[in-house]
Amino acid sequence: MSAAKVAPILLVGLLLQVCLFGTFSFDGARPDLMVLVAILAGLAAGPEKGAVVGFAAGLAFDVVLATPFGLSAFVYTIVGYGAGVVGTNVVRSAWWITPAFAAVCSALAMVFYALVGEVLGQATLSGPPLTSIVVVVALVNAVLAWPVAKALSWARTDEVSHRRHPFLAR
Repeated sequence: MSAAKVAPILLVGLLLQVCLFGTFSFDGARPDLMVLVAILAGLAAGPEKGAVVGFAAGLAFDVVLATPFGLSAFVYTIVGYGAGVVGTNVVRSAWWITPAFAAVCSALAMVFYALVGEVLGQATLSGPPLTSIVVVVALVNAVLAWPVAKALSWARTDEVSHRRHPFLAR
């Protein structure tokens, strides 16, 4: 994945997260687009790049959150890496695999975020119900999985072309 192509995807994702999805709320739960970027980067490019994109997405999101700086970066790094590890073994033959994978990983990411926040002394389990957060994030990320996957496939175009034509990589 090209850093020059991932950066605008993260910027657009952050703007959508803050300006659009930040205004939606269901029972106090809000969608989380930045974790979706980390998950799909891991699925598309493997664990190492998923972790790097997860760290960048989390760090960008931490700038606008009131939680301890680095909490989202830590969680999204682990989630991006984990999605990459599991994603290397996922056969993507059906159209529904990507949205289902995004929904399951998003739900697990929100539970992990709440647990890490509690360990660090944050009141992450005393706000909106965790079940509401998990359901909202998983459903929204399942719906948005295809557009984000298309954007991330655009970021991978250079890498794929070098793999097909090894002499271009020199």
